[in-house]
Amino acid sequence: MTSIVYLIPISIGLGLCALLGFFWSVRASQYDNMESDAHRILEAEDKPMNDAQRRALTGIGESS
Repeated sequence: MTSIVYLIPISIGLGLCALLGFFWSVRASQYDNMESDAHRILEAEDKPMNDAQRRALTGIGESS
C-alpha cells in the first residue's frame, strides 16, 4: 500500500513531463512541415561515395 504513495506521484510527474515535451515540440514548430523530408529522400540524387566518405561511414581505417 505504501508503494502506491510513491508510484502515483511519479506517474503523474512522468505524464506531465511528456505533456510538456509535446507542447514544447508543437510550439517549436516541429510538426509544421512533415511532407518535405519524405519527398527529399525520394527525390535525392544518388551520388557515389568517395573513399574518405566510405571510411568515415564504416569506421574502417580510423586510428585509435
